[in-house]
Amino acid sequence: MNPIIRITKEFTFEMAHVLDRYDGPCSNIHGHSYRLCVTVSGIPINDKGSPKEGMVMDFSDIKKIVTEKILNIFDHSIAVSKGYIKDNMSLMGKALKNMVVLDYQPTCENLVTDFASRLKNSFPDGVSLHSLRLYETPISFAEWFASDN
Repeated sequence: MNPIIRITKEFTFEMAHVLDRYDGPCSNIHGHSYRLCVTVSGIPINDKGSPKEGMVMDFSDIKKIVTEKILNIFDHSIAVSKGYIKDNMSLMGKALKNMVVLDYQPTCENLVTDFASRLKNSFPDGVSLHSLRLYETPISFAEWFASDN
């Protein structure tokens, strides 16, 4: 029997965002310490000659993928929607060097969906993205599951 196993790697990053037209304090630029949990699934390698025997995937390989596809882009950035930029360009100017302009409102829900699309085809054959959990605060998060999408 070849069991399907899920493994999870957790990441942290700092990011600011602003919610355009929001009716509360998040309409102001503010930041969060985000926590991203990436879960992949697959059958552990059953090759006695492989240095990865017994692993679904090396955690360091997950780290490389997530760093390239997510962290290098979003860590220590400010995420804003195209609509916000259009309406506030004079405020943004050159002061914000690491700005990520998105086609969507940068809510936790939309970010986790974007992250899933950036990651889902990045894993080796036999390993698939199972789920993502993105914490915006220590007690608030959004989840994405492949089985739902």
